[in-house]
Amino acid sequence: MAFLTRTHSVGLAALALGLGVFLSRILGLVRDKIISYYFGAGPEADIYFAAFVVPDFLNYLMAGGYFSITLVPLLSLAHAEDGQEGAQNFFSAAVCWAALGITVLTGAAWAAAPLLAPLVAPGFSPEATARLTSFLRIILPAQACFLPGACFTALLYYRRQFTIPALSPLVYNLCIITGGLVFCYLSPERGMEGFCWGVLAGAFCGGLLLPVLAVRAGGLLFKPCLVHPRLKELLFLALPLMLGQSIVALDEQFVRIFGSLAGEGGVSLLNYARRIMMVPVGVVAQAGGLAAYPFLAALAASGDREKFARSLRAAAGNILLVAVPLTIWMQTAAWVIMRLIFRQGSFSAADATQSGLLLCIMLIAVPALALQQIVGRAFYAHRDTLSPALIGSLVTLLVLPVYLLGAQKAGAAGVAASGVLGGILYACLLCRRLRGKVGISLMDAETDLSRGVLGQSLTALACSLPAACASLGAIFCLDAFCPSETVSGAALRVLASASAFALFYLICARRFAPFLLGPLNELVQKAQKKIRRHP
Repeated sequence: MAFLTRTHSVGLAALALGLGVFLSRILGLVRDKIISYYFGAGPEADIYFAAFVVPDFLNYLMAGGYFSITLVPLLSLAHAEDGQEGAQNFFSAAVCWAALGITVLTGAAWAAAPLLAPLVAPGFSPEATARLTSFLRIILPAQACFLPGACFTALLYYRRQFTIPALSPLVYNLCIITGGLVFCYLSPERGMEGFCWGVLAGAFCGGLLLPVLAVRAGGLLFKPCLVHPRLKELLFLALPLMLGQSIVALDEQFVRIFGSLAGEGGVSLLNYARRIMMVPVGVVAQAGGLAAYPFLAALAASGDREKFARSLRAAAGNILLVAVPLTIWMQTAAWVIMRLIFRQGSFSAADATQSGLLLCIMLIAVPALALQQIVGRAFYAHRDTLSPALIGSLVTLLVLPVYLLGAQKAGAAGVAASGVLGGILYACLLCRRLRGKVGISLMDAETDLSRGVLGQSLTALACSLPAACASLGAIFCLDAFCPSETVSGAALRVLASASAFALFYLICARRFAPFLLGPLNELVQKAQKKIRRHP
């Protein structure tokens, strides 16, 4: 079991976590593919996706996704000032409070499930609401595993042991897939229920058991307690993240809540489309934000505002130089992408077309969501968790009636458009607050090649338009030669559209705006240097 306690350097840690995230996203797509194959965009899929609204909200309320951000630096401080035993006492108190808090909230939600189900999906029939209540009561206890597991994962991060954090989401998704397939095979009429039991098994095995085993293998003197002086500091850092509900996080829940008002299949179609929309956000924006954050934090700590501003603009610009053309290409091929990934079994051609339209709408928000990833970390680098939380809460309150109106007037498309509006508004207000609080504007130009983030993005958009025409032309040309109903036909169209888009974009960028190829040229140069060193 030596792999449980193996430490990693920064490079190996990034590689392990990056590979884990990538494989987890692949398994997530496999999971949704299986669900769409057996249940399409029908009522069972709607109920399953809606069953995550309350559990996910509890996770956001307890700042589960950000617990490592707040706990790791405090563990370092406790170890430096109080020694090994003091740090372990603080960790024990944090785990106890996290476990106690989430268990109480989960128990209350479990008891109130019949009352919460109609609020979660107001458009469901009484029969669907009753089944949603059953699903809720299966999935809810998983939260009692996730938050304590996040504490143990934070300790693994502190020890620089990244193997288990990289494996945990894989185990979680594998359990969901296994549970669903077993039920679909043994009891088809209860098939979707198997995915719910898989969530619970995955939360226990991947979210809690694996981190606990890894921590114990590395040595831990756990002493249950509820009192420690550093708990106040932990609460102070986590409270803004607990109370401030970002529209970026809650959009997934609003898609499920208001999607239930869009008719049968609305929830599942929106979820399938959003799953694909988040791929470029995760691969480009989250990866870029994670890579830039340590440098931004160091520059903020040193007080060098000019270098911080240059680094922030460079990071934001590089992310958008990739996000903008990628978004435009995905919009041109949206329906083909949905057909390639989901068009089999119960997921019909009409479902693929409708979900492709929803994906096309949702993709409009990708550049804004990408910008938010880096700007939000600029606040965190200055130890400001309050500003993003307040702005996120304000935007959430503003767009809530928009979601309701959109669902009532335009169905699923209206819900998708409301999420786009919320994402763009949140990014704009974050940038405005960054300028007012830190004195940094992302729109300032510094060199001939750097025309400001806005100028770079508009130039990338201009070069993407002829490339988009080439992409659409490639798809339409193939319609005359091979059917699009088959997986191979859809795959050929995706490949042809991507190739045509990339070719025309590179030609336009090289001819009119060579600075757009800066990130690509940098990667090529680094690869060439490595090849020269190791021929």
